[in-house]
Amino acid sequence: MSIDFHARENRYTYASRQAHPDWAAAIRSVVDPSGLRVADVGCGGGIYSAAWADIGAAEVVGVDFSEQMVQAATEKNSGRPNISFRKGEAVSTGLPSGSVDIVFERALIHHLADYDACFREANRLLRPAGLSVIQDRRPDDVRLAGSSDHIRGYFFECFPRLLDIEMSRRPTDAAVERALQEAGFAPPRRMTVWETRRRYQGFQELSQDLLGRVGRSILHDLTDAELARLVAFIGQRIAPNRPVTERDRWTIWCGGKA
Repeated sequence: MSIDFHARENRYTYASRQAHPDWAAAIRSVVDPSGLRVADVGCGGGIYSAAWADIGAAEVVGVDFSEQMVQAATEKNSGRPNISFRKGEAVSTGLPSGSVDIVFERALIHHLADYDACFREANRLLRPAGLSVIQDRRPDDVRLAGSSDHIRGYFFECFPRLLDIEMSRRPTDAAVERALQEAGFAPPRRMTVWETRRRYQGFQELSQDLLGRVGRSILHDLTDAELARLVAFIGQRIAPNRPVTERDRWTIWCGGKA
């Protein structure tokens, strides 16, 4: 079974944490969003929409194809007048042309069959000299071994078929760079970033997060019994009573509107 982003029971799965300061530092190393308008396309529950506002964006509009995600994001960011959300597709956001300075797409493109229409839409949204910022995992990021601070690697050690799924859908440099340039962007800059996902008091807190399949779509490809087996597998490999800092390696591409 794969995740149903439209199901009410999954409404908060991408809305229950905050972006870590190491993400903000990585973004600031490539762009200063102060006073700029940002479109967060594929925003999920709005975690990174809020993060863009926190680091200085004047206005953020989040777009997601799931009404449930849009509702969760709106609820979580109530009282913040410079953040708004709307339902829309990555290839057809419904936003005006030339209306934003930055288009951000995190953990989005690996869900798409190809990136061409998505990147053309990003180009349409951007003002002159605007910037497309894409964050996703490449195959090299996926293949990293599991460890006490890279929990995701254990998913694939325990269930190799999950690695097959990931390797088949994750973007390569060549595919992203080609699609960006064909959509009207300059050759992109690329960087890899270790982003802290969350800190846990210990394994018990981590296991509850895993069993809830919180924010990890790949876990929806496991049955409940398989998920319990995975949690036990991880529990045998990390210290039970020590804090756990979960980190993931990501790739960020930044392409300016040509």
